[in-house]
Amino acid sequence: MSIKVGDVFPDTILTYVPYDANNPEACGLPQQLKTHEAFKGKKVVLFAVPGAFTPTCSEQHMPEYVQRIGELKGKGADIVACVASNDQFVMHAWGKSYDVKDDILMLSDANGELGTALGLVNDGTARRMGPIRLARFAMIIDDLKVVYIGVEPAPGVTVSGASAVLAKL
Repeated sequence: MSIKVGDVFPDTILTYVPYDANNPEACGLPQQLKTHEAFKGKKVVLFAVPGAFTPTCSEQHMPEYVQRIGELKGKGADIVACVASNDQFVMHAWGKSYDVKDDILMLSDANGELGTALGLVNDGTARRMGPIRLARFAMIIDDLKVVYIGVEPAPGVTVSGASAVLAKL
């Protein structure tokens, strides 16, 4: 069963490599992000992609969020985060390729724990991408409560894009 508007966001652990403004070329040590601790009392825009560096994710999904980060924050988003099934080092490298610094938190759900808890995973085996891949979606979480969720019904970016999220903030 998939998460829906009104549900409490699951308490899971994701990983990330923090951006270091003093040494932006370095790849630091992975950190854990406990979702309930990090998201409590905050308005969070979370968008999920099946894989970093993949065509739709890199050509459509991520660029719009990068371009519209100021608008998202201006409409009240305390945290804007991207999550994918890749490991935290790949997510860090993908964020660096867009120069997101710490504007967008690049999160890893490499074990599929968040996707499974949300009920938003796909089997990528046929595409040689592994058995657990996040679905393409976006959500707005306000003090741990899901207030918007847009899950893509087909390939492409519509309800999970930054424009759709901005319309709901």
